[in-house]
Amino acid sequence: METTGIKPARDTMLSIGWVPLNGRSIDLSGAGYVVVAGGEVGESATIHGLTDDEIALGIKPEEAMEQLLEALHGRVLLAHFAALETGFVHKHCRQLYDGAVPDLTVVDTFSLERRHMERMATYPRGEDLRLPRIRERYQLPHYNSHNALSDALACAEVYLAITAASRVHTLKDIRE
Repeated sequence: METTGIKPARDTMLSIGWVPLNGRSIDLSGAGYVVVAGGEVGESATIHGLTDDEIALGIKPEEAMEQLLEALHGRVLLAHFAALETGFVHKHCRQLYDGAVPDLTVVDTFSLERRHMERMATYPRGEDLRLPRIRERYQLPHYNSHNALSDALACAEVYLAITAASRVHTLKDIRE
């Protein structure tokens, strides 16, 4: 997700991107991206590049949430620093569905990499756990950050790299 900030109570969701993983394969045919109408981007435009004009042409938040929840149906939410995504999903679902929030199963690549580094006696500092830095360590290609769709793809690739040498075959395996 791209948002106007990191606090769901105060900030606004601007775009959502998703890329399904089927086993150990990225399924680009199931990828999706939506810009969410409502609100102004303010100074956050300097980070994600979305403009007020683009936001004005976006889809309604309820349509965006429906598309995301449909894409997540029967799946695990994979995200980098997943608390941000779950916070915004819960905020919007509470507003749209009379206080109800989905029971999301979540795998967080930020947490996976932190645990991996700690097991290796390398204790992460500052930028060490940012998505671009992790991608660099795993020799993955550079993508421009702060686009919801390319970040979703980047996160999926990081997950595959982190779990490459393990017995993990699906996102659900990691939760068991």
